[in-house]
Formats: sequence, C-alpha cells, structure tokens
Amino acid sequence: MRLHGKVRLRSINRKVNIMSSFRELANDWVLKAHIYEPGRPIEEVARELKLNPDKVIKLASNENSLSPSPRAIKAMIKAAAQMHRYPDGGAFYLKKNLAKKLKIDPSCLIIGNGSNEIIELLGHVFLDETSNIVMAERAFVVYRLVAEMFSATVESIPMFKFTHDLKSMATIINGDTKIVFIGNPNNPTGTMVDGKAIDIFMQSIPDHVVVCFDEAYIELLPENKQPDTLKYVKQGRNVIILRTFSKTYGLAGLRVGYGIAPQECIELLNKARQPFNVNAMALAAAQAALNDDVFVRRTRKLVTDGLHYFCKSFKAMKLEYIPSVANFVLLKTGNGREVYQKLMQHGVIVRPMDPYGMPEYIRVTVGTDKENRHFIKALVKVLK
Repeated sequence: MRLHGKVRLRSINRKVNIMSSFRELANDWVLKAHIYEPGRPIEEVARELKLNPDKVIKLASNENSLSPSPRAIKAMIKAAAQMHRYPDGGAFYLKKNLAKKLKIDPSCLIIGNGSNEIIELLGHVFLDETSNIVMAERAFVVYRLVAEMFSATVESIPMFKFTHDLKSMATIINGDTKIVFIGNPNNPTGTMVDGKAIDIFMQSIPDHVVVCFDEAYIELLPENKQPDTLKYVKQGRNVIILRTFSKTYGLAGLRVGYGIAPQECIELLNKARQPFNVNAMALAAAQAALNDDVFVRRTRKLVTDGLHYFCKSFKAMKLEYIPSVANFVLLKTGNGREVYQKLMQHGVIVRPMDPYGMPEYIRVTVGTDKENRHFIKALVKVLK
C-alpha cells in the first residue's frame, strides 16, 4: 500500500506539472493587455544612476510641486492616531462637503481610490466583449487599458491639433458603444475643449451611451474657464464626471478621487466598489483640502508662472511644444526616450511619450521655479 501511495503521488505530481503555467491559466484578454508605465520614483533613479536623491527632481507625473494642502497635512497628523479603525466606507462627511460645494445631492457622488478606480468601476458595470468605448488617440491610456481588461473594443479617433475632435468622435458611436471618454483638460496633450463644443457634442449623443468627462486637472483653471458639465448630471443625462484630489490639492500619494453622476449610475458603481476602498487618512485629508482656497490660488499661480517660463524658454531654444492649460507641457525633442534617459543623468525625471504613439515627445510637469530652471539647464546640455 505504501508503494502504491508513492506511485500515485508521483502520478499526481506529474499530472500537475503537465497541467499549465500561470500564463496558460490566465484569461486571453489579460495576456493581450498592455501595462501602464508610471513616472519613475526619485529614489529608484538615484539608486540606479548613483545620484544624490536630494539633487534629483521629478517632473514626470503631473504632481503638485508645492506640497499637499497645509490643511490636509494637519488633518493627516490628527487622523494618524486613529489608523487602528476602519475608514468610513460611505465617505459620509467628504460627500456631504463635496455636495455642498458642487450644489448637488450627496447621492450623486462616489469616492474612489483615485479617479482611476472609478474608471475601472465603469468597466465592471458597463463593458464586456460585446461592447466598445470611444476615445481620442492621444487621450489618457488608462481608458484603453481598462477596456482591454473587460474584453471591450476600443474605437479611437485622431486628435485635431492635439485636441479632442468631438465631432468626429460622435460619428463613430454605434449600437455597441457603451462609454465615450473625454479627458478635459487632456493628459498628455494639456489641451481642452470648451463648453460650446461640449454642448454641440452632447446634442448628438444617443441615450444608450455614457459620456465620461475626466476632469482631473479642471481646478487648475480659473472657475470662469471651467466648462459646465455638472448641468448634464443635474439634467439626469447619462454622464459621469471624474475629479481628483491628486493634482490641484497635492494629495497624489493618498489616492483619493470622486465621480459625479445621476443617482442611478452611482448605485450601480457602488455594487462593483470594494468596501473601505479609500483609507481614513485620505478621507480626512481630502475633506480638509476641499476648502483650502488659498492653496488652490497658490497652485494656479505656480502653474501659470511655470508655463510662462517654459514657453519662453522653448521658444528661445526653437523647440516645438503644445500650448497647455494644465500643469504640464508636451515638448518635441526628437528622440523622446533618448532625451528622457539623458535627462535622468542630470537628475531630472520627465516622461517619454512613445507609449502614447509620440516617440518624438517628452512630457514635463511644471515644478517650482528652482526645479523648472534646473530642467531647462539640463535640457540645453542634453540637446547639445
């Protein structure tokens, strides 16, 4: 019997080894999916290139170079002593304060682990192998990645002068289209479409399509230049607006964003949302930062001044760039990946744009005045 047991065990082991690798067990659409390339951390670059981390600057991920909102920092310190408790799974107070600021009902809000999580929730609720999404070719790559993970088809339209061509996007919507994604302002081009263009676009959208306005950078604009997309939510249209505390409020490390949509849409997204998806410190920081108008004004000035300096410098260097309304600029440098690698040797991390099909470009975030000048000096050396 013992011998029989050993033989049988060997047989089972042999069968397991024959069975499959992880790749063979994985879903086909996962094998075909692309991987998002994030901006490299300062510590990683410093370690790899044997640089002093204090001398390396990161202008790669469109972060707020000032810091987190000071109000948020105080709230985080206070919240730290309560980290043994689970967060408020419904984000009651943050939604209450957001609703007051936006003049909407709290039932029209969902809080996410960054607005990226809400893009994924849209996939869970609306996408499958029979559906498609519509997006611009040079829009945020995560729209495409999420569609791939739910086996949906991606229908993309070339941009017009690096800006969403809403008229052309409307023409490719068909019966299988579930979501249209519009990054406004758009990452990585820094361009935007105005309220008039959006109004015309919305007049042509059929009822079976959800329009997602991704407004991660919207608060960087003065309020009079922000398109009024909230009116569509208030009208009960099939619209969801995505916003985040990562950019304007400087809370990228905490990962907290939100979606605004009619109540019916929010209820469906909550079915797919994990409980306690946003941590307690992020909730406290976001709530405190929300009304930090002084910090928002400082951030806008930093971006305005930085963009002016960059554009002046690029013109002097006779470099092509895309005029931006966000906190970054798309710059044509030739071989973008090579320039990116050489800039790291000078302690500057930017973002190469070949993953977006723009191999001649890099994207650079507006930093502090000192960081911006460091970048321009390094760029002059690299391009020589």
